Amino acid sequence: MKKITILSLAAIALGGSMMLSGCKKNKQAELDALEKDRFMVQADTAKPRVLEEEFMIVGSVKAKDEAVLFPRVSGKLRANVLTEGDKVTKDQTVAIIERDEVGVVYEPAPVPSTLNGVVGRTYLDVGANVTPQTAVALVVDQSQVRVRVDVPERYLGKISLGQNAKTTVEAFPGQMFYGKVSKVSPVLDLANRTVPVEILIDNPSGKLKSGMFAEVHLIVGSSNAPITVPASALVEETKNNYVVFVPTADDRAVRKPVTIGLKNLEYAEIRSGLTPNQRIIVSGLYGLKDGSKIKVNR
Repeated sequence: MKKITILSLAAIALGGSMMLSGCKKNKQAELDALEKDRFMVQADTAKPRVLEEEFMIVGSVKAKDEAVLFPRVSGKLRANVLTEGDKVTKDQTVAIIERDEVGVVYEPAPVPSTLNGVVGRTYLDVGANVTPQTAVALVVDQSQVRVRVDVPERYLGKISLGQNAKTTVEAFPGQMFYGKVSKVSPVLDLANRTVPVEILIDNPSGKLKSGMFAEVHLIVGSSNAPITVPASALVEETKNNYVVFVPTADDRAVRKPVTIGLKNLEYAEIRSGLTPNQRIIVSGLYGLKDGSKIKVNR
């Protein structure tokens, strides 16, 4: 009985092994049947778009107007009448100084604001000694802000007063703030060959604050382009010589040399080589050649 049992188990094990081997052979046969030279690609349509040519540069935000307030007399800080974040108007008292000369009684001396805005910072605690050289508070007018950037010399010919600019800050991801070039320095910084440029942005919500890190997108050209393609569709074969690939009815990729115009990170204007609404391959281009077999994912 023991011998019969052992033989039965051996037969079952052999049968299982043969089944697994058969499955592996079937899967391998299926893989072998697939075309190894067919590319999986995605396609889109060449269509009209309004394109903007831009370049990105980093800078910092600063209130349009800022004023550090100093007392007119020496003494002690008697009170911070306003604190950080409080709105203030020009000539309104921000702090009060108490003169402390022995044997003489003086009226408290106010420290007035020199502009409309908000108190950005108070520097001293009550009782601190002050002189006319001691900063008491900072007042900022953030109804508009300036973003200062250093533009490389090679872009100077594309920058002009009144030019449109877009700005983003980390505090509000995905939100764009629009402004214009308000100042272009007439001289270059010889140390790094850049030109200081300022962007003026309306800030009625007060979201943009002095000291913020900003990314500025300067718009240096625009075009109402009748034929555009996603930038991912372009293949640069040699410097400034581009081609795209067009899918055919028999599932082949055809190489098309094109001449491009305006180009940004997302799209490129096609000036020759394609017709409106022509289908083009936008992904799966790696290794693709003229005449390659393709399968377009839909």
